Amino acid sequence: MYRYDDYDHTIVQARVAQFRGQTERYLAGKLSDDEFRPLRLQNGLYIQRHGPMLRLAVPYGLISAAQLRRFADIARRYDRGFGHFTTRHNLQLNWVKLPDVPQILADLAQDELHAIQTSGNCIRNVTTDHFAGVAADEIADPRPWAELLRQWSTFHPEFVYLPRKFKVAVSGSREDRAAIQVHDLGLQVVRNAAGEIGFTVYAGGGLGRTPLLGQLVREFLPWQHLLTYTEALVRVFNRHGRRDNAFKARIKILVKALGAEEFAQQVDAEWSQLKDGPSTLTTAEVDRVSAQFAAPNYETLAPDDLCHLAHLREDKAFSRWVERNVQSHKVPGYAAVTLSLKKPGTAPGDATSEQMDAAADLAERYSFGELRVSHEQNLILADVPQRELYTVWHRAKAAGLASTTAGLIQDLIACPGGDFCGLANARSLPVAAAIQERFEDLDYQHDIGELELNISGCMNSCGHHHLGAIGILGVDKTGEEWYQITLGGRQGNDARIGEVIGRSFAAAEVPDLVERLIAVYLAARHADERFIDTVDRLGLEPFRAAAYPNPHQSRRIANA
Repeated sequence: MYRYDDYDHTIVQARVAQFRGQTERYLAGKLSDDEFRPLRLQNGLYIQRHGPMLRLAVPYGLISAAQLRRFADIARRYDRGFGHFTTRHNLQLNWVKLPDVPQILADLAQDELHAIQTSGNCIRNVTTDHFAGVAADEIADPRPWAELLRQWSTFHPEFVYLPRKFKVAVSGSREDRAAIQVHDLGLQVVRNAAGEIGFTVYAGGGLGRTPLLGQLVREFLPWQHLLTYTEALVRVFNRHGRRDNAFKARIKILVKALGAEEFAQQVDAEWSQLKDGPSTLTTAEVDRVSAQFAAPNYETLAPDDLCHLAHLREDKAFSRWVERNVQSHKVPGYAAVTLSLKKPGTAPGDATSEQMDAAADLAERYSFGELRVSHEQNLILADVPQRELYTVWHRAKAAGLASTTAGLIQDLIACPGGDFCGLANARSLPVAAAIQERFEDLDYQHDIGELELNISGCMNSCGHHHLGAIGILGVDKTGEEWYQITLGGRQGNDARIGEVIGRSFAAAEVPDLVERLIAVYLAARHADERFIDTVDRLGLEPFRAAAYPNPHQSRRIANA
């Protein structure tokens, strides 16, 4: 993984010292709330429902065992002993105290961690595939490109105060696991006919109040021009993005208003001033960064370990865990393991300090000391020898990290919602807990099969409800919490925004509703057909009829 050089250490330490001074002046009454707000936001500090929330960066989802232990220590000493992993790889601490934040940032810096640009109207944490570097369908490792973008965007003086936040995702595989089409800038690594690396560029994707998929703006961008073209694109947004209305300030509104063709033409015009300039990437620079993502020292192993195969035959519970939580690896004899953060009774994505320490121990012992944070709010051990899977499973179970539910209904995505977030209209976590309890039976979950269920507490869509095969959105109706349902959303290469099926539901109704929707699927599915495939085949009407036994209810669309 990428290790900081002297320059990296210097700028992070300088930011820590700068923010310490800013915080001291604010607490002394020398800075107003309005003056302090942009300063704290660009250091990852929000003021939420119960107090400050600090968002810590995990660039492109890659973290070392030592760094995860640092997170565990920070959560233990400065919070309430747990943290929340988000859909964009970050870790959120919900109970920090403002006077402690500068010291938290100083402690983080000791292990090359920070909270820089995890919030605010700037270029945010760059994300990518949690199986980057090990996926069998990988075209090229996206992590060096993500790191180059991180270095370019951090403290970029021109983009400190954009019209709105700007999120970037990079996919290096044939199957998009980074949700690039719902990012402000989505980059798909491709090869041209000559085998040369480049990027297909999408712009203007995003969820929230106006969910839109990114539009294709360039079929093939040679790798040398990644930074100059990105700079041109962000310049067009910075120049023309709306600043008079926060709800219309994202680049997706600009791309929609101009049209993809006109937007691309304006980017090209701007790019003509930057192309082949000082920010053009060289082979030497790419090699410098890529060297830090070199493959670990893999052993030469048989494709199938005999002891592993015996455990699969003899232990049904282990076999089921492997089926759901273990992914194939491009190196024979290795596998990638999902450590589940979806234990019933615990908020999705939450990990205690003890669990973080346990995951760090597993990484250090069995996966070259590295972990990944997934888009689905789980942790990944990317390089586990097959022969160690049985031991890893037992140790993960002891730490509460081995729920056999990856990709199933209990592996749902949920934002913190109204229990923590000051922007939320409704709580997400009690609804998530009720659904997990309703579908706790493991046999039932496996019979249902793959199903993406996502929950957001407000229109900002931090839980990506628009992309769920079943999406649940919390809405406020005359001061009461209700939940609007969408069906048919999906992420990946065939990304699609789900459709609202009708009126919203009270929280107590949601588990019954979900069960009725699933009953339609179970009764109508073809062999090996997923829930989303059945929705595609049947359309919404059979599901709407089950959701609203009284037909007139489905025509009363919630005003959210």
